[in-house]
Amino acid sequence: MEAGFLAVDSGGSGLRVVLGVPGRGSTAPRESGVPVRTGPRGIDPGHLMEQLVPMVRSLLPEAGVGSLGTAVVGAAGLATLGDALRAELPAALAREFGVRTVALVADAVTAYTGALGPRPGAVLAAGTGLIAIGTDLKTWRRADGWGHLLGDCGGGAWIGRAGLEAALRAHDGRPGGSTTLLALAEESFGPVRELPGKLYPRTDRAAVLASFAPQVAACADRDPVAGGILREAARHMADSAAAVCPAEGEPRICLTGGLFRTGAALVVPLEEELRRLLPHARQVPAAGGPLEGSVQIATELARSSFTLPGDESMVYVVTPKRG
Repeated sequence: MEAGFLAVDSGGSGLRVVLGVPGRGSTAPRESGVPVRTGPRGIDPGHLMEQLVPMVRSLLPEAGVGSLGTAVVGAAGLATLGDALRAELPAALAREFGVRTVALVADAVTAYTGALGPRPGAVLAAGTGLIAIGTDLKTWRRADGWGHLLGDCGGGAWIGRAGLEAALRAHDGRPGGSTTLLALAEESFGPVRELPGKLYPRTDRAAVLASFAPQVAACADRDPVAGGILREAARHMADSAAAVCPAEGEPRICLTGGLFRTGAALVVPLEEELRRLLPHARQVPAAGGPLEGSVQIATELARSSFTLPGDESMVYVVTPKRG
C-alpha cells in the first residue's frame, strides 16, 4: 500500500481530520467537537493526541493506506501558543503512526492555502476574531489576531461589543445610543443593567460578545447606529488587509469566515474600502477552507513540491534527517 497523509484542522470547535493519498483524494472528515486544551505551556499536545489517535486509527481502513508518511496539523494559536506542540508533536506522531514529515501550521496559513493556494495575496479571516495574513511567496505578514481584549478589530466579538455599548448608551441616555439595539440586547440577555455580572466572569466572553453581532447586522438597514458599527468594522478589516497585502503585482484577496454570512450591510462597505485601499488587488472567492489548506500542504510536502515560505512560528516543518 502507498504511504498516505494526515491533514488536521484544530480550532475553537474541535478537530477535523482526514487521511488521503496524493492524487487519490481523501476520506470524509472526522470531527471531535472538543477544542484542544491550552495550559501553561500553550496548546496541549497530549490532549491533541488523545483525540487524534482514535480518529486516525478508525480512518486508516477507509483511506486504504498502510502507513502515514506526512502529517499537517493546522492549529489555532500556533504562533503564540505552539511551543509544546513544536517540541513534542512530531515525535508523538512518529511513534504512533510512523510519520516522517510533520508540518505544524498556523490556522491562518491553512486558511490562506485553502483559499488561494500558492499565490501572492491576502486573506481576511473573520469569525469571532479577525486576522489578516498575506504573502509575496517570500515571507508571511500578519495583522491583528490579537484577541478580543487587545484587537480583532472588526471581528464578531468587536461588532457585538460595539452593539452592546450602543445599547448601554441608550439605557443611560448618553449620545451614540440605539434604542433598537437596547431592545435586541434585552431580548437576548435580559435587563442590560445585569449584563456586566453575566459577561465579565465568563471564560467564553469573546463568543458571547460575537453572538450579538448577527443582531447588529440584522437591524443595520434601519438603525443608523448599527449601520455605522458595521461600516467602522469594514474600515478596520480593510486596514488589516492592506497591512499584509503585497504592494506589487496583481495580488488576490479573499474573504473567509462565518462573519461574512451576516450579509450586505458588512460586505458592501468592506468591498468599497478594499477597492479604495488596494486598487491593484483582485478579490476572488475562496477555493476552500482551512482543512482543504492542510490537505494541499500535505500533498505538496509528500510530493516535495511545497513552495510557501517557511516561518518557525507559522509554518514549522520537520523532515527526515538524511543519513
